[in-house]
Amino acid sequence: MAPEQFDAIVIGAGQSGGPLASALAQAGRRTAIIECEHVGGTCINEGCTPTKTMVASARVAYLARRAADYGVHTGPVTVNLAEVRQRKRAVVDDFRGGSERRLEGTAGLELIRGEARFTGPKTLEVRLVAGGTRSLAAETILINSGARPTIPPIPGLADVPALTSTSIMELDTVPEHLIVLGGGYVGLEFGQMFRRFGSRVTIVQRGAQLLPREDEDIAQAVTNILREDGIEVLLRTESLRARRGEMGGIALDVRAPEGERTLTGTHLLVAVGRTPNSGQLNLAAAGIQADERGAIQANERLETNVPGIYALGDVKGGPAFTHISYDDYRILRENLIHGGHATITGRLVPYTLFIDPQLGVVGLTEREARAQGRSIRVAKMPMNYVARALEVDESRGVMKAVVDAQTREILGCSVLGLEGGEIMAIFEVAMMGHLTYPVLREAIFAHPTLAESLNTLFASLDDQS
Repeated sequence: MAPEQFDAIVIGAGQSGGPLASALAQAGRRTAIIECEHVGGTCINEGCTPTKTMVASARVAYLARRAADYGVHTGPVTVNLAEVRQRKRAVVDDFRGGSERRLEGTAGLELIRGEARFTGPKTLEVRLVAGGTRSLAAETILINSGARPTIPPIPGLADVPALTSTSIMELDTVPEHLIVLGGGYVGLEFGQMFRRFGSRVTIVQRGAQLLPREDEDIAQAVTNILREDGIEVLLRTESLRARRGEMGGIALDVRAPEGERTLTGTHLLVAVGRTPNSGQLNLAAAGIQADERGAIQANERLETNVPGIYALGDVKGGPAFTHISYDDYRILRENLIHGGHATITGRLVPYTLFIDPQLGVVGLTEREARAQGRSIRVAKMPMNYVARALEVDESRGVMKAVVDAQTREILGCSVLGLEGGEIMAIFEVAMMGHLTYPVLREAIFAHPTLAESLNTLFASLDDQS
């Protein structure tokens, strides 16, 4: 039988695929969106929404234990992880339900539940969740199939009940001792979260620093905060093998600078990165190129090597952030619907690590700027110089900005501190507007707010003169 014809087919209802499918349908194009699991993608179901909901619960536990520091006296603090999980599930269900209703209520758009695979350059077979298959075709196909947690080839790992960033959020009791494999963004958020829930936590990082893409001083400041919170951080430590412990739980044999040792814990979280969901797509049938990790190759207009086929979000590799996926949607909406020429070239990539205090980053790090041979100046200031942070007794962290020595424009910043992500956004707006740092140094910000810290930070450059 001939395949069903659509004007456009979107594979994956994530944070770019869902909005783009709706926009195409609203523009008069008969569109199908195929989703094999949950509408909303990683963000709503296993990423931003559930994790930040649980981070909020962990922060309440942290502040409750610190109540006496503010002259407020409470009783013992306990965490009911089943109730935390239920709150998380309720928020996820609400967000997901809203996304589903928007898709199902869009005229000209069909939501198909199933798993898609290419059978030719412009044809797909969909194995339906309800059973059976459908054959679809379109001249425009957009791949937004996302990514999943990477499972590293560590001997014995497949034989122990290791957790991922998805399954750890379904625990109903607090682990006694959580070993976290990986010192990146996911590992640190969960590590601090479960420490605040009451777990003993050990983070195992193969590299010389946590957060390898950040400047060494920022990574060290993060490490100091985690250790201050009672988290054991092991750097330059390679995982050799995993096995079941003699008394139950999990044993992880590692090689550290001091030699080999065995870590024993009740739970193991594997957080070493994410792998693009492209293997099931049968890309070869369409002639679509992907790299050795499975990341679909796309140009600055998000086009693959096959005309009419595009890649959006995490499946194409690069920065795996929801807001980047959503910006991919904006680019293709402009180009496919409005006939524009938008590209990803030069776009800023802001992000926030939701440890506490937050780490907000945008633009170039000092290391990146120096590697490019730029003439720069660096402004740096501890958060205990910020009146607002002292007043609320949350003054851990450091602010850092990189500026061009000639133009005095801001090239990037790293803000590790109270609401670091929100402070970072001020830098980003200034960068978008090509403001020079003296504009922020002399700006009138309300007192006492965190924003006025920019006055003091950039005044430090004058002190260097």
